[in-house]
Amino acid sequence: MAKTMARESKAKLVARASEIARILRKRYPGARTALNYNNALELLVATILAAQCTDARVNMITPGLFKKYRTAAEFARASQEALQEEIRSAGFYRNKAKNIRGACAKIVADFAGQVPDNMEALLSLPGVARKTANVVLGDIFNKREGIVVDTHVTRLSRRMRFTKHKSNQGDKIEKDLMSLVPMKDWTVFSHVLVFHGRETCTARKPKCADCVVRELCPSAFEV
Repeated sequence: MAKTMARESKAKLVARASEIARILRKRYPGARTALNYNNALELLVATILAAQCTDARVNMITPGLFKKYRTAAEFARASQEALQEEIRSAGFYRNKAKNIRGACAKIVADFAGQVPDNMEALLSLPGVARKTANVVLGDIFNKREGIVVDTHVTRLSRRMRFTKHKSNQGDKIEKDLMSLVPMKDWTVFSHVLVFHGRETCTARKPKCADCVVRELCPSAFEV
């Protein structure tokens, strides 16, 4: 099966991706980001914290953080040392604190204190790359300018042979997926892949026997 699918035409790849998306949407009807947030600023900060950190850990940090800092101006005025201590358990806390403060300072200075709603503006914020921008655009503003590529999306996309690129080539993986998945499904596609990656297609030992898309996966029972 793997060798056959490796020679798939673009049309067949698109059809397979569409069918996998359909099945996974049915399997995970409530798929959404696991990060807890109430507004665009909170999701932006939570997503910055989530880099190389579990969503569960971030969700343990953010309730107290968002109670203390309610606006971009308040985050921007926070001292580096204080913010570092408050987010220490998220890892890479010095750089994350610097990026949160820097992003919020720019939001105050250039965007009237409101998180911007377009890719170009979001990418101008310190610490914000396409992954973070896509999360905010898709989940807050219902805008689809790309596909969120995290560790789960990368792993499943490679196993499903939607891309040959490696984990350090997120932008290229994103382009591959964007060419296969209809724009209207970009946001939900990443969500259902994340849910499936956590529940079934795990990193070390995927549960292929329980997988609802195993008949469409060229890596089924091979990992």
